[in-house]
Amino acid sequence: MFDRPIRNLMEHKKFLVVPPDATVSEAAKLMAKKNVGAILIVEDEVLVGIFTERDAVFRVIAQGRDAHTTPVRAVMTPDPESLDPSRSYGHALLLMQEHGFRHVPVVENGHPIGIVSSRNAMDPELEEFVSEERRRLHHR
Repeated sequence: MFDRPIRNLMEHKKFLVVPPDATVSEAAKLMAKKNVGAILIVEDEVLVGIFTERDAVFRVIAQGRDAHTTPVRAVMTPDPESLDPSRSYGHALLLMQEHGFRHVPVVENGHPIGIVSSRNAMDPELEEFVSEERRRLHHR
């Protein structure tokens, strides 16, 4: 798995994008709807930042900012590290571990095409188990 190209493991269905002037509230609602921990900030088809659930906690809530008026531009991580889809998943995991983040945008020819996360490292059967457990908890 670790030598497989990122292209084969990235989250295509959970690849979310908002413009820099979107509010934190708008971004958070999209993230919650798709159950993802990060959203890419794109302007003119170019990746300009990433906004994560940790950004929401540390840069918005903890600082008392208004999520309904604060644009993601003000609290995103600008110019995030990104990877080419041909790089190995092991390389992506090493990059995440070295820099302390959980999501890496995947960019091809200057355009974002997906996102890879440390969650992708979960064994598919374990991931299925976790998803089923979450589904059961939400239906109680």
